[in-house]
Amino acid sequence: MSETWTEQHIPDQHGRVAIVTGANTGLGYETARMLAEHGAHVVLAVRDVEKGKQAAARIDGDVSVQVLDLTSLDSIRSAAADLRATHPRIDLLINNAGVMYTPKQSTEDGFELQFGTNHLGHFAFTGLLLDHLLPVPGSRVVTVSSIGHRIRADIHFDDLQWERSYSRVAAYGQAKLANLMFTYELQRRLAPHGTTVAVAAHPGGSNTELARNTPAALRVPLTWLAPLITQPAEMGALPTLRAATDPAVIGGQYYGPGGRGEVRGHPKLVTSSPASYDLPTQQRLWTASEELTGVRIPPAQSRAKAASASVSRSR
Repeated sequence: MSETWTEQHIPDQHGRVAIVTGANTGLGYETARMLAEHGAHVVLAVRDVEKGKQAAARIDGDVSVQVLDLTSLDSIRSAAADLRATHPRIDLLINNAGVMYTPKQSTEDGFELQFGTNHLGHFAFTGLLLDHLLPVPGSRVVTVSSIGHRIRADIHFDDLQWERSYSRVAAYGQAKLANLMFTYELQRRLAPHGTTVAVAAHPGGSNTELARNTPAALRVPLTWLAPLITQPAEMGALPTLRAATDPAVIGGQYYGPGGRGEVRGHPKLVTSSPASYDLPTQQRLWTASEELTGVRIPPAQSRAKAASASVSRSR
C-alpha cells in the first residue's frame, strides 16, 4: 500500500451512499466533501440542520442533510428510521462526530457527555442501520478514534458515567478507547457474513474546533506547539477516507498519520494500544453498551438469515 496516500487515491464513488456524522465542520466536513467530489451521495448527519445546510451548499456534489443528535437516543432512533426509509442501501457509515475535553455534562439520557456522544451514540446509530449495510458487498463502518485513546484511558466499568469523580482528559480517553474496542468487536461479529467490515481511523493532531474545550493550563503551550503537532483538517480526514475507500483495507484495521508520533502525515496502517485489543473487555463493553442504549446487535450471521427470510417472504 502506498505510504503517500492522498485524496487522489480515492476510487470512484458513484453509486455509493455514505453517511457521515458531524459533517458540518472540521474533519467530518472534509470527509464528506471529498467523498461527494468523487461521486458518492453523502448524507451530512448533523445536530444543527442550518449549519448542515450551509456546509452542504459549499460541497460540489450530491449531498443531503439529516438531523442527528448523538446525545439523544430518541433523535438517534428517529434519524435511523428516516435514513432506513430513504436509503435501502448504505455503503459507508462514518462515525466521525465527537466532543473532546468537555466539562462534566450529561446527555439527554443521563450518560456522561463524552462517553455518551462519542461511543454510545455511535454504537446505537450503527446498530440501527446495520441491516442496510449487510446486504451491500464492500460496505464499511468506519469509526474515528484518537491518539487520546492512549492517554489515561481505561474502561471504568465501576463508574462508566463518571458519577464519583470526573477528569475530562480521562473521560475522553475512555470514550476513544471504547471506539476502538467497538470496532474490533463489531468486526469479529461481521466477519462470518463476509460483506461488511468495521475499520477505525484517527486524524492525529488536526486543527479543528474539537479542541476548543482543552483545559486552560494546556492552551498556551498547545498554541505554541500547534505548528509542530497539528495539520489542516483536510489532511486529518485522510486516514478516515483511506479506511473508508482504499480497496486494500481489511476489517479490524486502524489507520492514522504516518509521521512521527502519528500526529501528522499521510495515512498509513497503524497499531492501537495493547489495552484496546483486550477481548474480554471488548465483549464486556459491548454487553454494557447494549444494556445502556437498548440497541442489541446480534451476530451478523443471524442478521443475514433474518434479512434473507424477509426477502423471501416479500417475493
